[in-house]
Amino acid sequence: MALLARRARRAVAKAVPLGGDGVELAIPAHFRCPISLDLMRDPVTAPTGITYDRESIEAWLDTGRATCPVTHAPLRHEDLVPNHAIRRVIQDWCVANRSRGVERIPTPKIPVTPVQASELLFDLAGAARRRDAAARCVEVVAKIKALARDSERNRRCFASIGTGRALAAAFQTLAAADAAPAGRVLEDILAALVCMLPLDEEATGTLGSPSSLGCLVAIAENGSLAGRMNAVLAIKEIVSCDGAFVDLSGKVDAIVDSLVKIIKAPICPLATKAAMVATYHLARSDERVAARLATAGFVPLLIEALVEADKSMSEKGLAVVDAVLASEEGRASARAHALTMPVLVKKMFRVSDLATELAVSAMWRLGKAPCAGEEDEAVVRCLVDALRVGAFQKLLLLLQVGCRDATKEKATELLKMLNKHKGVGECVDAGDFRGLNKLSA
Repeated sequence: MALLARRARRAVAKAVPLGGDGVELAIPAHFRCPISLDLMRDPVTAPTGITYDRESIEAWLDTGRATCPVTHAPLRHEDLVPNHAIRRVIQDWCVANRSRGVERIPTPKIPVTPVQASELLFDLAGAARRRDAAARCVEVVAKIKALARDSERNRRCFASIGTGRALAAAFQTLAAADAAPAGRVLEDILAALVCMLPLDEEATGTLGSPSSLGCLVAIAENGSLAGRMNAVLAIKEIVSCDGAFVDLSGKVDAIVDSLVKIIKAPICPLATKAAMVATYHLARSDERVAARLATAGFVPLLIEALVEADKSMSEKGLAVVDAVLASEEGRASARAHALTMPVLVKKMFRVSDLATELAVSAMWRLGKAPCAGEEDEAVVRCLVDALRVGAFQKLLLLLQVGCRDATKEKATELLKMLNKHKGVGECVDAGDFRGLNKLSA
């Protein structure tokens, strides 16, 4: 390490600012990370003697490659040692070249240790059990949240010792208390809990208890903006976890109402997308939930939101539409909206393969007759609308370029449905469907 420091100092001594305008200042080779080739901000040395920037080498190890990139010798996170000598020399070089526009790198903060993290969790559990130590609980949670957000290494340290389970247990204990705690305390715990996502099955099951769910719904509807966002993220984590058993039977309506409220009146894109994912899992798991969403006016809201949606929102929105259309109420609501078929056809081939498959599935659900052998007026109108905006041609193209077997079967069946009305519905140039949001049902 001392040898590396001496070599770095010699490099600094030889580094003379280059003359001429527009000429980039040369960074000494010993200051560059062998992985990123950028100036090291937090140099750490491996047992092999190679020095890396902490962010780069930890990202390398996180991919599962437990070897030194240069020597290929075995390497673990615990083997990395901060190289203070090189860091100080780099900082001196930055100060010496400040006039050339080089900013001094800050001194890295000392990472949290498992012992320190465990002590914080012990304090949190004790404060939550006493229930009268709200101030202490807020103080401990604030420390956990600050340390976890400080660096990815700290977050991993907290996650490795079960911080998610401890925070979920504290949230449940305070939520089930006879005397309701201040909303600020629960929101602070929730903010720290979101930093630990994804949660394991035990933490998810604890957070999915009736008392915790009730508080989550209350925060999602009436909390601060940050609290509402964190509550939606937590609800998404609960309803999308396959391994944990969570009984939502008594809270489904309240959860659905809170999610619909977030989607109808967005607070931020992250919360909206999380609400979409949660709604999809709920609707897919129970047809009654899909019917509940349809009666709440969710289908028209989604269809109109899809008109100008980006890729991520389009995929999530189409997934929710397809799930809601599993109910008769959802199909009736979609068939009554003038934009449904034009929007679904528009999304084919324009977003992604997944979006195309979801659009085909949704159209297939809408084209199926309620009773075998007969089509009602709403179904015929949907099929004719699809023909007029070019669904027949796009479905033929989909079969030519290839798709999954399940989508191929739906596309083939949908073509047969459309073929019955091909003389009625003539394909028109929709002008890229501009102004779709101006139409009304």
